[in-house]
Amino acid sequence: MRNDHLRQAGIGCALLAAVVTALVVARWRPLLSFDEQVVRDLHRHAVAHPGVTQTMRIFSDWVWDPWAMRALTAAACVLLWLRGRRESAVRLGVAVLVATAVQQGLKALVGRERPQWPDPVDRAEFAAYPSGHAMTAAVACGLLLWLLPRRAPRGAVAAAWAAAGISVLGVGFTRIYLGVHWPSDVLGGWLLGAALVVLVAATAGPRREGACSGRSPVSPRAGGPAR
Repeated sequence: MRNDHLRQAGIGCALLAAVVTALVVARWRPLLSFDEQVVRDLHRHAVAHPGVTQTMRIFSDWVWDPWAMRALTAAACVLLWLRGRRESAVRLGVAVLVATAVQQGLKALVGRERPQWPDPVDRAEFAAYPSGHAMTAAVACGLLLWLLPRRAPRGAVAAAWAAAGISVLGVGFTRIYLGVHWPSDVLGGWLLGAALVVLVAATAGPRREGACSGRSPVSPRAGGPAR
């Protein structure tokens, strides 16, 4: 996808995120009613199925926890740096830091309360909007997919896309299922994360084939004919 198309996609995600944020701040009744109905139904199921709930907690609190995602991106940064892709390593690290700052800043500004239950199945601190789990997963998985080597085997690429999709969608669902986020919190986190990923990809210079393996592109021999 060309950079102008990427910018358009990024602007679209940012505008949608702004709309969702505005509706949350304005406490738009149709959105609040939808949020309340979804979390109420899922919480009822979570209370009645403790085995499922425990599995959801493992994935949400450990496998897809924001710190686990940050550790994954930190490992990717080190690997990129060692392979000579230092600009990509810096972009990845800065993007994750920016995502953390944006989500924490919005949480403080919006100040949305989390769902409250007499019989909670999980707990979370600080404000609800946007979901830090959802945004961090979207940024980490999206940028790692963008950084995949162009010459990677198709099977590996398909597996990476599947793992990323399951992680991003899965962590959003677990946060709602466990009753610690409203659906619009997760949607806002996804949109903000997608906008940041597209922004990073759109502002990056052209990726050269040789950079994917850490080697410089082969140049014509000195004095040889140009091809």
